[in-house]
Amino acid sequence: MTAENLNQSGTSNSNQSKNNAQGENPTHNFMYLHHSENPATPLVSLVLDSTNYHSWSRSVITALSAKNKVEFINGTTTRPLETDPSFSSWTRCNNMVASWLVHSVSVHMRQSILWMDKELDIWNDLKAHFSQGDLSRISDLQMNVSSLNQGDLSVSDYFTKL
Repeated sequence: MTAENLNQSGTSNSNQSKNNAQGENPTHNFMYLHHSENPATPLVSLVLDSTNYHSWSRSVITALSAKNKVEFINGTTTRPLETDPSFSSWTRCNNMVASWLVHSVSVHMRQSILWMDKELDIWNDLKAHFSQGDLSRISDLQMNVSSLNQGDLSVSDYFTKL
């Protein structure tokens, strides 16, 4: 099969035509890359730093889900064998997602993930380092909540303060 017979999702054009005839849309394949996808384009506006992992990860998951690429960070896809016809498409998508992740973290964090080959390794490394949160801040918040009382506040104001 020639390179011209392969589309961006790694399936042959004849298979694509057969799938389209059956109602499948190739853009629904998680290995499909739209021509406007760019590895240097920011995936999310929020840049990960040491204080915002949970907001950042939620933003990234939402953006990757919208691009049909969340499989690359949730572990539901694995690297195919190099002899598999989908290997080049998977590698291209893996590299795109890895690039988006690298470009969505603060500059001083990039060096720690830049040389990782798989996006899942990058995702798991960032999660391991930053998902625990700031333990002293958590302790302060727990102490503030435990000492909070409604006093003269309305229920609405009290709830907001919580």
